[in-house]
Amino acid sequence: MAQRIKGQEISLLLIENNAPLTEITDVRSFEMSAQLEILKEGYLGETTDRRDSIYRGFSGKMDVHFETRDIVDFARRVIDKARRRTPGSRINCKVTLNFPNGNRVRVMLKDLEFGEIPMAFGSRSDYGMVTLSFEGEDYSVI
Repeated sequence: MAQRIKGQEISLLLIENNAPLTEITDVRSFEMSAQLEILKEGYLGETTDRRDSIYRGFSGKMDVHFETRDIVDFARRVIDKARRRTPGSRINCKVTLNFPNGNRVRVMLKDLEFGEIPMAFGSRSDYGMVTLSFEGEDYSVI
């Protein structure tokens, strides 16, 4: 039996100001990446560079199909947050990884900031899709 995790074993939940956004469920794809930078410095008398690293937060994106206006309303609230119309607003994302061996890992992406939010309809037969690109300072693993 394969013990690798597949997309069907992952669940995502967007959380706005401690309220789960249970209506946004049609997540087509998800990715996240820790943003690390390698620093190199060469010194006289040494034959190779010294290396170090610095953590610059995380980034990611999710593609969401939509059945209702909820994702469009969410995009509007993200814009309002960016324009400082909703002071203190926070958007988090909880990712749950359910491994086939029974292990469960929860990753909490805290206080997300969003970039462009394109809405696409590729063709007559394609579902409408919204892409949410995000960044944050840190995340926790539970």
